[in-house]
Amino acid sequence: MPQPRTSALRRTRGSAMVEFCLAGIATTFLLISTVSLCLAMWNYHTLAFALHEATRYAVVHGKNCSIPGNSCAITVGDIANKITTNAIGVDAGQVNVTLTTDSGDATPCNPLNSCSSDTTVWPPASNSDNRVGKNITISAKYNVRTPLAMFWPGTSPQQFGAIWLTANSSQKILF
Repeated sequence: MPQPRTSALRRTRGSAMVEFCLAGIATTFLLISTVSLCLAMWNYHTLAFALHEATRYAVVHGKNCSIPGNSCAITVGDIANKITTNAIGVDAGQVNVTLTTDSGDATPCNPLNSCSSDTTVWPPASNSDNRVGKNITISAKYNVRTPLAMFWPGTSPQQFGAIWLTANSSQKILF
Protein backbone atom coordinates (compact mmCIF):
# COMPACT_ATOMS: atom_id res chain seq x y z
CA MET A 1 0.00 0.00 0.00
CA PRO A 2 2.73 2.57 0.72
CA GLN A 3 4.22 2.19 -2.73
CA PRO A 4 1.25 3.64 -4.71
CA ARG A 5 1.13 6.57 -2.36
CA THR A 6 4.74 7.60 -3.05
CA SER A 7 4.17 7.04 -6.74
CA ALA A 8 1.17 9.38 -6.67
CA LEU A 9 3.18 12.00 -4.82
CA ARG A 10 5.93 11.87 -7.42
CA ARG A 11 3.46 12.43 -10.24
CA THR A 12 1.95 15.53 -8.59
CA ARG A 13 5.25 17.06 -7.53
CA GLY A 14 5.67 20.52 -9.12
CA SER A 15 2.03 20.87 -10.16
CA ALA A 16 1.44 23.60 -7.57
CA MET A 17 4.25 25.63 -9.13
CA VAL A 18 2.75 25.29 -12.61
CA GLU A 19 -0.73 26.17 -11.37
CA PHE A 20 0.60 29.20 -9.53
CA CYS A 21 2.41 30.44 -12.66
CA LEU A 22 -0.71 30.07 -14.78
CA ALA A 23 -2.93 31.81 -12.24
CA GLY A 24 -0.23 34.34 -11.33
CA ILE A 25 0.05 35.68 -14.88
CA ALA A 26 -3.68 36.34 -15.07
CA THR A 27 -3.76 37.83 -11.58
CA THR A 28 -0.84 40.15 -12.33
CA PHE A 29 -2.53 41.33 -15.54
CA LEU A 30 -5.79 42.02 -13.67
CA LEU A 31 -3.97 43.90 -10.91
CA ILE A 32 -2.03 46.12 -13.34
CA SER A 33 -5.19 46.67 -15.40
CA THR A 34 -7.21 47.72 -12.37
CA VAL A 35 -4.57 50.13 -11.09
CA SER A 36 -4.04 51.65 -14.57
CA LEU A 37 -7.75 52.10 -15.11
CA CYS A 38 -8.14 53.71 -11.68
CA LEU A 39 -5.30 56.16 -12.39
CA ALA A 40 -6.71 57.04 -15.81
CA MET A 41 -10.18 57.67 -14.39
CA TRP A 42 -8.73 59.78 -11.59
CA ASN A 43 -6.87 61.85 -14.21
CA TYR A 44 -10.05 62.21 -16.27
CA HIS A 45 -12.11 63.30 -13.26
CA THR A 46 -9.44 65.78 -12.18
CA LEU A 47 -9.18 67.24 -15.69
CA ALA A 48 -12.97 67.53 -16.04
CA PHE A 49 -13.14 69.27 -12.65
CA ALA A 50 -10.36 71.69 -13.62
CA LEU A 51 -12.12 72.58 -16.89
CA HIS A 52 -15.40 73.13 -15.08
CA GLU A 53 -13.74 75.44 -12.56
CA ALA A 54 -11.92 77.37 -15.32
CA THR A 55 -15.18 77.79 -17.24
CA ARG A 56 -16.94 79.04 -14.11
CA TYR A 57 -14.08 81.48 -13.60
CA ALA A 58 -14.33 82.73 -17.20
CA VAL A 59 -18.11 83.21 -17.30
CA VAL A 60 -18.03 85.76 -14.50
CA HIS A 61 -15.40 87.84 -16.33
CA GLY A 62 -17.26 88.80 -19.51
CA LYS A 63 -18.09 92.15 -21.14
CA ASN A 64 -18.81 93.98 -17.88
CA CYS A 65 -15.25 93.32 -16.78
CA SER A 66 -13.78 95.04 -19.83
CA ILE A 67 -15.87 98.23 -19.50
CA PRO A 68 -13.67 101.21 -18.60
CA GLY A 69 -13.53 101.56 -14.85
CA ASN A 70 -13.63 97.81 -14.23
CA SER A 71 -10.40 95.88 -13.99
CA CYS A 72 -11.60 92.29 -13.72
CA ALA A 73 -10.89 91.19 -17.30
CA ILE A 74 -8.96 87.93 -17.52
CA THR A 75 -6.42 86.59 -19.99
CA VAL A 76 -5.74 83.26 -21.66
CA GLY A 77 -2.85 82.88 -19.21
CA ASP A 78 -5.22 83.33 -16.25
CA ILE A 79 -7.44 80.53 -17.55
CA ALA A 80 -4.46 78.27 -18.27
CA ASN A 81 -3.13 78.85 -14.76
CA LYS A 82 -6.58 78.17 -13.29
CA ILE A 83 -6.71 74.81 -15.10
CA THR A 84 -3.14 73.96 -14.03
CA THR A 85 -3.89 74.83 -10.41
CA ASN A 86 -7.03 72.68 -10.27
CA ALA A 87 -5.68 69.73 -12.28
CA ILE A 88 -3.53 68.26 -9.53
CA GLY A 89 -1.51 65.29 -10.78
CA VAL A 90 -2.21 66.01 -14.45
CA ASP A 91 0.91 66.92 -16.43
CA ALA A 92 0.29 70.31 -18.09
CA GLY A 93 2.78 69.36 -20.80
CA GLN A 94 0.52 66.49 -21.89
CA VAL A 95 -2.75 68.48 -22.01
CA ASN A 96 -4.01 70.25 -25.15
CA VAL A 97 -6.65 72.88 -24.37
CA THR A 98 -8.91 74.81 -26.73
CA LEU A 99 -10.87 77.88 -25.65
CA THR A 100 -13.87 78.35 -27.95
CA THR A 101 -16.27 81.30 -28.09
CA ASP A 102 -19.92 81.33 -29.16
CA SER A 103 -19.01 82.44 -32.70
CA GLY A 104 -16.58 79.50 -33.06
CA ASP A 105 -13.36 81.50 -32.55
CA ALA A 106 -10.88 79.01 -31.05
CA THR A 107 -7.74 79.74 -29.05
CA PRO A 108 -5.50 76.67 -28.79
CA CYS A 109 -3.07 76.00 -25.96
CA ASN A 110 -1.03 73.04 -27.17
CA PRO A 111 0.31 72.10 -24.64
CA LEU A 112 -1.40 73.87 -21.75
CA ASN A 113 1.80 75.16 -20.13
CA SER A 114 2.62 77.11 -23.33
CA CYS A 115 -0.21 79.56 -22.57
CA SER A 116 0.59 80.31 -18.92
CA SER A 117 2.05 83.72 -19.80
CA ASP A 118 -0.36 84.63 -22.65
CA THR A 119 -1.75 88.14 -22.02
CA THR A 120 -4.55 88.02 -24.61
CA VAL A 121 -7.88 89.03 -23.03
CA TRP A 122 -10.42 86.20 -23.13
CA PRO A 123 -13.29 85.95 -23.93
CA PRO A 124 -12.51 88.35 -26.77
CA ALA A 125 -14.68 91.35 -27.62
CA SER A 126 -14.63 90.46 -31.34
CA ASN A 127 -18.05 89.28 -32.61
CA SER A 128 -19.41 90.36 -29.20
CA ASP A 129 -18.30 87.01 -27.84
CA ASN A 130 -17.88 88.46 -24.37
CA ARG A 131 -21.54 89.55 -24.05
CA VAL A 132 -23.77 88.23 -21.29
CA GLY A 133 -25.61 85.11 -22.45
CA LYS A 134 -23.00 83.99 -24.99
CA ASN A 135 -21.61 80.46 -24.65
CA ILE A 136 -17.98 79.70 -24.03
CA THR A 137 -16.47 76.24 -24.16
CA ILE A 138 -13.18 74.99 -22.79
CA SER A 139 -12.15 71.56 -24.03
CA ALA A 140 -9.07 69.48 -23.35
CA LYS A 141 -7.34 66.32 -24.50
CA TYR A 142 -4.97 64.59 -22.11
CA ASN A 143 -2.41 62.04 -23.22
CA VAL A 144 -2.42 59.25 -20.62
CA ARG A 145 0.38 56.69 -20.74
CA THR A 146 -0.69 53.23 -19.66
CA PRO A 147 1.26 49.98 -19.24
CA LEU A 148 -1.73 47.97 -20.51
CA ALA A 149 -0.57 48.28 -24.10
CA MET A 150 2.52 46.22 -23.30
CA PHE A 151 0.21 43.22 -22.86
CA TRP A 152 -1.31 43.75 -26.29
CA PRO A 153 -0.07 41.29 -28.92
CA GLY A 154 2.50 42.73 -31.28
CA THR A 155 3.79 45.52 -29.03
CA SER A 156 7.20 45.61 -27.48
CA PRO A 157 7.23 45.31 -23.68
CA GLN A 158 9.27 48.49 -23.16
CA GLN A 159 6.75 50.91 -24.71
CA PHE A 160 3.72 52.17 -22.86
CA GLY A 161 0.64 52.90 -24.94
CA ALA A 162 -1.08 56.27 -25.10
CA ILE A 163 -4.76 56.93 -24.57
CA TRP A 164 -6.31 60.35 -25.20
CA LEU A 165 -8.88 61.37 -22.60
CA THR A 166 -11.14 64.23 -23.66
CA ALA A 167 -13.22 66.54 -21.50
CA ASN A 168 -15.04 69.81 -22.04
CA SER A 169 -17.12 72.34 -20.19
CA SER A 170 -19.53 74.87 -21.64
CA GLN A 171 -21.43 77.68 -19.87
CA LYS A 172 -23.07 81.02 -20.64
CA ILE A 173 -21.36 84.28 -19.67
CA LEU A 174 -23.04 85.70 -16.58
CA PHE A 175 -21.32 89.07 -16.01
